[in-house]
Amino acid sequence: MFVGYLKLVALNSTLNFVWSNTYSTHFQGALMINAQEAVQVLPVTDATWKSLVLKSKLPVLVEFWAPWCGPCRMIHPIIDELAKEYTGKLTCYKVNTDDSPSIASQYGIRSIPTVIIFKAGEKKDTVIGAVPKTTLCTCIEKFL
Repeated sequence: MFVGYLKLVALNSTLNFVWSNTYSTHFQGALMINAQEAVQVLPVTDATWKSLVLKSKLPVLVEFWAPWCGPCRMIHPIIDELAKEYTGKLTCYKVNTDDSPSIASQYGIRSIPTVIIFKAGEKKDTVIGAVPKTTLCTCIEKFL
């Protein structure tokens, strides 16, 4: 049985670790991780909308969704893939329309899922419904 602690330190795309136990034995090493695998589509709220979406230096894809929406659950994995594939070129966020109805109202969201592309704080394109990945890629590529 091993008793001790594991110290993890992330540096760029390398995860360094040191194992220590009560006998002062140390194991050290490094684990390479792919930065794209760590990408997560984060939620945006009324409080974070302006700073994360409108003031972003990169183009932004925003998925408007709700937990009860079946087609939204179908498109989530596609948005996750796009976030990974376009890391460094595009930022992806999601807005729960039940939690942030004012944002949805401001952009005229009448149906979900709706995906909007923003660039330099301006709404550039809108895709409504659970569409294929290729449709979203075509839309994204216009603004990179």
